[in-house]
Amino acid sequence: MSFEKDRAVTSIGATPHMPPLVSVLVPAFNASPYIERTLRSAMSQTYAALEIIVVDDGSTDDTACLVERAAVQDGRIRLIRTENRGVAAARNTGLEAALGAYVAFLDADDLWHPTKIEKQVESLERLPSHWAAVYVLHHFINLEDEIVGPGPSHLARGYIFARHLTFKYVGNGSALLVRRQAALDIGGFDSSYAAAGIGGCEDLDFELRLAARYRIEYVPERLLGYRKHPGSMSSDYVKMAHALAEVIRRSLATTPRLSPYAVRSATIAAHKYALHQYLLAENLRLAAGPALAILGNEPAFLARLIARRAASRMKRGVLSAILGADYAERRRIRLRFDQVTPSAVAASPGGFWMRRRVARLARMDAVLESGL
Repeated sequence: MSFEKDRAVTSIGATPHMPPLVSVLVPAFNASPYIERTLRSAMSQTYAALEIIVVDDGSTDDTACLVERAAVQDGRIRLIRTENRGVAAARNTGLEAALGAYVAFLDADDLWHPTKIEKQVESLERLPSHWAAVYVLHHFINLEDEIVGPGPSHLARGYIFARHLTFKYVGNGSALLVRRQAALDIGGFDSSYAAAGIGGCEDLDFELRLAARYRIEYVPERLLGYRKHPGSMSSDYVKMAHALAEVIRRSLATTPRLSPYAVRSATIAAHKYALHQYLLAENLRLAAGPALAILGNEPAFLARLIARRAASRMKRGVLSAILGADYAERRRIRLRFDQVTPSAVAASPGGFWMRRRVARLARMDAVLESGL
C-alpha cells in the first residue's frame, strides 16, 4: 500500500497554545457487542485533543449504526466504511485519513483508562524524534469488563529490537502510541499476513519494524484492558501460533546483523509461544513439534511447564470433587476495569537466566543501533 499522498499532508502538531492532535484508530469488524464501550473509553480520555477514526472493515452486524450514533454525541468520531480486508488494511486506512501528529491504535473490543493518552503524549513530547513510540501495560478483561488477571510486567526502553524479538514487550495492538510520521516511514501495517490466511500478529510485525529503526518508551502502568473472548482473533490459538512464527521468520530474515545467540533466543521464544497456544487448543499433535525443539535447547523449561500443568490440574480436580465444579467461579470477586486506579508497576526482573538473556540481547541492541 502506498502512503505517498500522506506525506504531503501536514499533521496537526503542538503550538504554544494547542496540544498535538492524537488520531485514535479503531479497526472494527462485527464489533457490536463491544464498540460502544470501547468508544466511551476513548471519548473519556483526559487528553481532549483527539480525533477518533473508526474503520468498519466490512461488518455485517450493526457496528456502523452504533458508531454513527456515538458520532452524534461526540463530533470527534469519524466513520470510514470499507470492504472486509483485515485488521492491517483497516489500520492503514485509518492511518491514511489521520491528521494527528500522533496515532494511537485501539482494537474495537479493548478499553483504555482515561489517563492513557495523556500520559503517553507527555512521555513522547519530552523526547527527541528518534523516540518514535510509547507503550503501556495491560490487564486481561472478560466479556463483562472485569479484570481476570494482570498482563506481563516485562519492560524495556530505548533501542529494543533484539530484546523485543524474544520478550515482545508491547503485548497487543491497543497499547501503542506512535509518531504518525514514523508509522508512515516504515510503511504502515503489512496486510500480506491476512492475504496468506495467517493474520493475527500484524501488530507485532509493525512493532518490530518500528523497533528496528527507532527508540521506544514505556509508561509503567496498566492503562489498558485487553479483552480475550472466544470470538476474538487471539482466541484462534493455532492460527496465532502460525502467525507469530511467520512474523519472527520474516524479522530474522531481514536483520542479517543479528548474532546467532539473538536468533536462537527469538526462535526458542517463538517455540514456547507456539507450545502454549497448541496446549490451549488441546492439540497435542501440533504441540509435539515445539516441545521437541524446546527439549533440545531448554529442557528445564519443559520440565517446569509439565510440572505446573500437572499441579494445576490436580488442584482443580481436588477442589471440584470437594466443593463443586463451579467453586472457583463462585468464590472469585472481580473488579471492573473502570474501578481500578492504576499505579506504577515495577518491572519484573525475572530469574538469573532471564536477566542474563536480557543483558546479552541489550548488548546486541547497542550494536544494531550503532549501525543506524
